[in-house]
Amino acid sequence: MSFSGKVVVVTGAGNGIGKAIAVTFAKKGSKVVIAEIDQAAGQQTANQIIQNGGDALFIETDVRNPEEIENLFSLVKEKFGIIDIVINNAGISRWKDPLELTVEEWDDIIHTNLRSVFLCTREAAKWMQNGGAIVNMASTRALMSEPHSEGYAASKGGIVALTHALAVSLGEKRIRVNAISPGWIETKNYALLSEADHAQHPAQRVGKPEDIARACLYLTDPDNDFITGQNIVIDGGMTVKMIYEE
Repeated sequence: MSFSGKVVVVTGAGNGIGKAIAVTFAKKGSKVVIAEIDQAAGQQTANQIIQNGGDALFIETDVRNPEEIENLFSLVKEKFGIIDIVINNAGISRWKDPLELTVEEWDDIIHTNLRSVFLCTREAAKWMQNGGAIVNMASTRALMSEPHSEGYAASKGGIVALTHALAVSLGEKRIRVNAISPGWIETKNYALLSEADHAQHPAQRVGKPEDIARACLYLTDPDNDFITGQNIVIDGGMTVKMIYEE
Protein backbone atom coordinates (compact mmCIF):
# COMPACT_ATOMS: atom_id res chain seq x y z
CA MET A 1 0.00 0.00 0.00
CA SER A 2 1.51 3.32 -1.09
CA PHE A 3 0.10 6.40 0.62
CA SER A 4 3.20 8.57 0.57
CA GLY A 5 2.27 12.17 -0.22
CA LYS A 6 -1.46 11.47 -0.33
CA VAL A 7 -3.67 14.20 1.12
CA VAL A 8 -6.07 12.62 3.61
CA VAL A 9 -8.86 14.45 5.44
CA VAL A 10 -10.18 12.76 8.60
CA THR A 11 -13.16 14.26 10.41
CA GLY A 12 -13.51 13.74 14.13
CA ALA A 13 -9.82 12.87 14.43
CA GLY A 14 -9.26 14.27 17.90
CA ASN A 15 -9.93 11.03 19.73
CA GLY A 16 -10.72 7.33 19.42
CA ILE A 17 -11.13 5.77 16.01
CA GLY A 18 -10.59 9.02 14.13
CA LYS A 19 -7.29 9.67 15.88
CA ALA A 20 -6.07 6.15 15.16
CA ILE A 21 -6.97 6.59 11.49
CA ALA A 22 -5.11 9.89 11.26
CA VAL A 23 -2.00 8.50 12.96
CA THR A 24 -2.04 5.37 10.78
CA PHE A 25 -2.19 7.31 7.51
CA ALA A 26 0.56 9.64 8.74
CA LYS A 27 2.80 6.65 9.46
CA LYS A 28 2.29 5.63 5.83
CA GLY A 29 3.60 9.01 4.67
CA SER A 30 0.31 10.79 4.03
CA LYS A 31 -0.35 14.47 4.60
CA VAL A 32 -3.16 14.29 7.15
CA VAL A 33 -5.75 17.00 7.75
CA ILE A 34 -7.47 16.69 11.13
CA ALA A 35 -10.96 18.21 11.02
CA GLU A 36 -12.20 18.36 14.59
CA ILE A 37 -14.59 20.54 16.63
CA ASP A 38 -12.54 20.07 19.82
CA GLN A 39 -9.62 22.42 19.34
CA ALA A 40 -7.45 20.94 22.08
CA ALA A 41 -7.98 17.33 20.98
CA GLY A 42 -7.51 18.11 17.30
CA GLN A 43 -4.31 20.03 17.86
CA GLN A 44 -3.02 17.29 20.14
CA THR A 45 -3.48 14.71 17.37
CA ALA A 46 -1.70 16.95 14.89
CA ASN A 47 1.16 17.61 17.33
CA GLN A 48 1.57 13.89 18.02
CA ILE A 49 1.88 13.17 14.30
CA ILE A 50 4.34 16.02 13.73
CA GLN A 51 6.48 15.05 16.74
CA ASN A 52 6.81 11.58 15.25
CA GLY A 53 8.00 12.93 11.92
CA GLY A 54 4.66 13.00 10.14
CA ASP A 55 2.84 15.73 8.24
CA ALA A 56 -0.39 16.99 9.81
CA LEU A 57 -2.62 20.05 9.75
CA PHE A 58 -5.41 20.77 12.22
CA ILE A 59 -8.45 22.72 11.00
CA GLU A 60 -11.11 23.40 13.60
CA THR A 61 -14.40 22.27 12.04
CA ASP A 62 -17.97 21.79 13.20
CA VAL A 63 -19.35 19.31 10.67
CA ARG A 64 -22.90 20.37 11.58
CA ASN A 65 -22.18 23.68 9.86
CA PRO A 66 -22.20 23.62 6.03
CA GLU A 67 -20.14 26.81 5.83
CA GLU A 68 -17.41 25.33 8.00
CA ILE A 69 -17.31 22.22 5.81
CA GLU A 70 -16.93 24.40 2.71
CA ASN A 71 -14.17 26.35 4.45
CA LEU A 72 -12.40 23.13 5.45
CA PHE A 73 -12.09 21.81 1.93
CA SER A 74 -11.30 25.23 0.50
CA LEU A 75 -8.36 25.52 2.91
CA VAL A 76 -7.18 22.00 2.08
CA LYS A 77 -7.31 22.73 -1.64
CA GLU A 78 -5.51 26.05 -1.12
CA LYS A 79 -2.68 24.45 0.86
CA PHE A 80 -2.22 21.13 -0.95
CA GLY A 81 -3.84 21.65 -4.35
CA ILE A 82 -5.54 18.26 -4.27
CA ILE A 83 -7.56 15.92 -2.06
CA ASP A 84 -7.00 12.18 -2.39
CA ILE A 85 -8.85 10.53 0.50
CA VAL A 86 -11.62 11.51 2.92
CA ILE A 87 -12.57 9.55 6.02
CA ASN A 88 -15.98 10.73 7.24
CA ASN A 89 -15.62 9.66 10.85
CA ALA A 90 -17.13 12.46 12.97
CA GLY A 91 -20.16 11.36 14.94
CA ILE A 92 -22.10 11.57 18.18
CA SER A 93 -24.47 9.25 20.02
CA ARG A 94 -27.30 9.90 22.42
CA TRP A 95 -29.15 7.11 24.19
CA LYS A 96 -32.60 8.42 25.11
CA ASP A 97 -36.15 7.11 25.24
CA PRO A 98 -37.72 7.90 21.84
CA LEU A 99 -40.75 9.32 23.63
CA GLU A 100 -38.48 11.89 25.25
CA LEU A 101 -36.01 12.62 22.44
CA THR A 102 -36.49 16.21 21.30
CA VAL A 103 -36.55 17.42 17.71
CA GLU A 104 -33.43 19.46 18.44
CA GLU A 105 -31.59 16.39 19.73
CA TRP A 106 -32.70 14.34 16.73
CA ASP A 107 -31.53 17.03 14.31
CA ASP A 108 -28.20 17.34 16.12
CA ILE A 109 -27.51 13.62 15.65
CA ILE A 110 -28.61 13.56 12.02
CA HIS A 111 -26.70 16.71 11.08
CA THR A 112 -23.51 15.55 12.82
CA ASN A 113 -23.52 11.93 11.71
CA LEU A 114 -25.35 11.84 8.38
CA ARG A 115 -25.70 15.22 6.72
CA SER A 116 -22.01 15.92 7.29
CA VAL A 117 -21.09 12.80 5.31
CA PHE A 118 -23.00 14.06 2.29
CA LEU A 119 -21.66 17.61 2.56
CA CYS A 120 -18.02 16.56 3.12
CA THR A 121 -18.18 14.11 0.23
CA ARG A 122 -19.75 16.71 -2.05
CA GLU A 123 -17.09 19.30 -1.28
CA ALA A 124 -14.21 16.84 -1.54
CA ALA A 125 -15.45 15.47 -4.86
CA LYS A 126 -15.13 18.94 -6.40
CA TRP A 127 -11.36 18.75 -5.90
CA MET A 128 -10.73 15.08 -6.62
CA GLN A 129 -9.59 15.71 -10.17
CA ASN A 130 -7.70 12.42 -10.49
CA GLY A 131 -10.22 10.25 -8.71
CA GLY A 132 -10.13 9.43 -5.02
CA ALA A 133 -11.45 7.32 -2.20
CA ILE A 134 -13.96 8.07 0.53
CA VAL A 135 -14.75 5.97 3.60
CA ASN A 136 -17.83 6.67 5.69
CA MET A 137 -18.02 5.47 9.27
CA ALA A 138 -21.34 3.69 9.83
CA SER A 139 -21.99 1.19 12.63
CA THR A 140 -23.35 -2.28 13.30
CA ARG A 141 -26.28 -0.36 14.78
CA ALA A 142 -27.28 0.31 11.18
CA LEU A 143 -28.14 -3.40 11.14
CA MET A 144 -29.30 -4.14 14.70
CA SER A 145 -30.30 -2.11 17.75
CA GLU A 146 -30.35 -1.66 21.48
CA PRO A 147 -33.17 0.29 23.15
CA HIS A 148 -33.18 4.07 22.96
CA SER A 149 -30.80 4.36 20.00
CA GLU A 150 -33.21 5.62 17.34
CA GLY A 151 -31.36 8.75 16.30
CA TYR A 152 -27.99 7.03 16.14
CA ALA A 153 -29.37 3.98 14.32
CA ALA A 154 -31.18 6.15 11.78
CA SER A 155 -28.06 8.19 11.09
CA LYS A 156 -25.87 5.12 10.64
CA GLY A 157 -28.42 3.31 8.51
CA GLY A 158 -28.61 6.44 6.39
CA ILE A 159 -24.83 6.39 5.96
CA VAL A 160 -24.96 2.85 4.55
CA ALA A 161 -27.62 3.85 2.02
CA LEU A 162 -25.88 7.14 1.20
CA THR A 163 -22.63 5.27 0.61
CA HIS A 164 -23.95 3.09 -2.20
CA ALA A 165 -25.82 6.03 -3.74
CA LEU A 166 -22.68 8.18 -3.80
CA ALA A 167 -20.61 5.30 -5.15
CA VAL A 168 -22.89 5.13 -8.19
CA SER A 169 -23.12 8.89 -8.67
CA LEU A 170 -19.38 9.51 -8.34
CA GLY A 171 -18.20 6.45 -10.23
CA GLU A 172 -17.68 8.40 -13.46
CA LYS A 173 -15.24 10.63 -11.60
CA ARG A 174 -13.35 7.51 -10.47
CA ILE A 175 -14.19 8.30 -6.85
CA ARG A 176 -14.81 5.18 -4.79
CA VAL A 177 -17.12 5.39 -1.79
CA ASN A 178 -17.30 2.69 0.87
CA ALA A 179 -18.47 2.39 4.46
CA ILE A 180 -17.20 0.63 7.55
CA SER A 181 -19.55 -0.57 10.30
CA PRO A 182 -17.55 -1.07 13.49
CA GLY A 183 -18.87 -3.16 16.33
CA TRP A 184 -17.47 -2.85 19.83
CA ILE A 185 -14.27 -0.86 19.45
CA GLU A 186 -12.75 0.00 22.80
CA THR A 187 -11.35 3.51 22.67
CA LYS A 188 -10.49 3.91 26.36
CA ASN A 189 -8.64 1.48 28.64
CA TYR A 190 -8.41 -1.86 26.83
CA ALA A 191 -6.75 -3.46 29.85
CA LEU A 192 -9.90 -3.00 31.94
CA LEU A 193 -11.98 -5.29 29.72
CA SER A 194 -13.00 -8.61 31.23
CA GLU A 195 -12.48 -12.11 29.87
CA ALA A 196 -16.23 -12.28 29.27
CA ASP A 197 -16.06 -9.09 27.18
CA HIS A 198 -13.57 -10.74 24.86
CA ALA A 199 -15.03 -14.25 24.92
CA GLN A 200 -18.46 -13.21 23.67
CA HIS A 201 -16.88 -12.28 20.35
CA PRO A 202 -16.29 -15.12 17.87
CA ALA A 203 -12.92 -13.46 17.23
CA GLN A 204 -12.22 -13.87 20.97
CA ARG A 205 -11.41 -10.23 21.58
CA VAL A 206 -12.92 -6.75 21.63
CA GLY A 207 -11.92 -4.50 18.77
CA LYS A 208 -9.32 -1.74 18.81
CA PRO A 209 -9.27 1.56 16.86
CA GLU A 210 -6.33 0.25 14.86
CA ASP A 211 -8.57 -2.51 13.46
CA ILE A 212 -10.68 0.17 11.80
CA ALA A 213 -7.66 2.20 10.70
CA ARG A 214 -6.23 -0.80 8.84
CA ALA A 215 -9.54 -1.30 7.08
CA CYS A 216 -9.42 2.33 5.96
CA LEU A 217 -6.01 1.68 4.42
CA TYR A 218 -7.40 -1.35 2.59
CA LEU A 219 -10.43 0.47 1.21
CA THR A 220 -8.45 3.48 0.03
CA ASP A 221 -5.54 1.60 -1.52
CA PRO A 222 -5.52 2.32 -5.28
CA ASP A 223 -4.84 -1.37 -5.89
CA ASN A 224 -8.31 -2.08 -4.50
CA ASP A 225 -10.11 0.13 -7.00
CA PHE A 226 -12.70 -2.57 -7.78
CA ILE A 227 -14.28 -2.12 -4.33
CA THR A 228 -16.94 0.57 -4.13
CA GLY A 229 -20.42 0.99 -2.66
CA GLN A 230 -19.73 -1.58 0.05
CA ASN A 231 -20.31 -1.64 3.79
CA ILE A 232 -17.62 -3.64 5.59
CA VAL A 233 -18.70 -4.93 9.01
CA ILE A 234 -15.81 -5.15 11.47
CA ASP A 235 -17.19 -6.49 14.73
CA GLY A 236 -15.32 -9.65 15.66
CA GLY A 237 -18.21 -11.69 14.29
CA MET A 238 -20.91 -10.42 16.65
CA THR A 239 -23.57 -9.62 14.04
CA VAL A 240 -23.48 -13.18 12.70
CA LYS A 241 -23.77 -14.74 16.14
CA MET A 242 -27.20 -16.12 17.04
CA ILE A 243 -28.06 -15.26 20.65
CA TYR A 244 -31.03 -16.56 22.64
CA GLU A 245 -31.90 -15.44 26.13
CA GLU A 246 -32.54 -18.39 28.47
